[in-house]
Amino acid sequence: MTPAPACTGRRPIHTAYVGAHLFRAGLAGEWGELALRALADQAPHAAALAAALDCHVDDRLFARLQEKLRREPVEDLRIDFEDGFGARSDEEEDGAARSAASEVATGLAQDSLPSFLGIRIKALGAGRAARAARTLERFVTSLVERSGGKLPTHFTVTLPKVATIEEVTALVCSLESLESRLHLEAGALTLELMVETPRALLGPDGRCPLPALVAATRGRCVGVHFGVYDYSAALEIAPSHHQLRHPACDHARHVMQVALAGTGVVLSAGSTNLLPVPPRDYLLRAWRLHFRDVRHSLESGFYHGWDLHPAQLVTRYVAAYEFFRECTESTAVGTVLEDPAARGVRVSLIQLGVDCGAIAETEVPADFRA
Repeated sequence: MTPAPACTGRRPIHTAYVGAHLFRAGLAGEWGELALRALADQAPHAAALAAALDCHVDDRLFARLQEKLRREPVEDLRIDFEDGFGARSDEEEDGAARSAASEVATGLAQDSLPSFLGIRIKALGAGRAARAARTLERFVTSLVERSGGKLPTHFTVTLPKVATIEEVTALVCSLESLESRLHLEAGALTLELMVETPRALLGPDGRCPLPALVAATRGRCVGVHFGVYDYSAALEIAPSHHQLRHPACDHARHVMQVALAGTGVVLSAGSTNLLPVPPRDYLLRAWRLHFRDVRHSLESGFYHGWDLHPAQLVTRYVAAYEFFRECTESTAVGTVLEDPAARGVRVSLIQLGVDCGAIAETEVPADFRA
């Protein structure tokens, strides 16, 4: 049975990645508190934040940023058993899988989880397939046992470094088996694919494999994410130039856009690995870089990215809120005539802005309301 596509309804605008050994039921709230503390310490009011980021921040945007960090600091969270977890013994990873599952079950009971949640397993190539499958099985089984048969409403398994249809098919079979054995609804376990190698964009036959890889998920694919740093390394780009806005990364994302246009699969631009930590000069440099990276991604048509540190939530939402607010400024009058196709994109972006808290329902222009 092929599940219906799961990429409908509200879409998150970011995913926070956290090592599995660090995950706790209340971690999203803790990230919000840390982000608010960084904001209070470094930019306690709108003018200070505008100066720190060299952008426009008014009192209304600043208040909405604070409200977001209190109410819903993390929209989507991925419990990471890959790079964020590292190479550990089987005993350690088994224990982390069971412990993280227990924390998710606790979060379900306490209603303290983000609206979207999932895990990233290890890649299914290079001899790691057995370990990845074992972690997936232990985590999902432990979670269902501890939660009384429940899963988070939006639960996703992220497959990194995907290169072949066989890898995707193997993961789909594992998900189907888990759903059957644990009496879960068909399609309850959705998945994301990560583009981290050139082979995922250009096959030996000269074709782009992405459409076939997504088709092999049998309707389970809700997202395709770009891995900036593994991809850059695969192209032998010097590490000092591994950055989200490198032309090679822009090219890869453009290929993703063209290959998957119209499929409804959410595309993610990747992450910024310069973390905003003290001292102040270093933190502000990291904030500015992350703000520019997020803004670049949004302007390029990628409305989702990764965050790796709580203080990055500040710049994620400032950049996104500024961008989505601009979408409410109609171009139907004056010197620009907006055609119907562009209008459709604007309507979609305004809804994203409403969903993430950038735009109030009352601020949606009357001619763009449903």
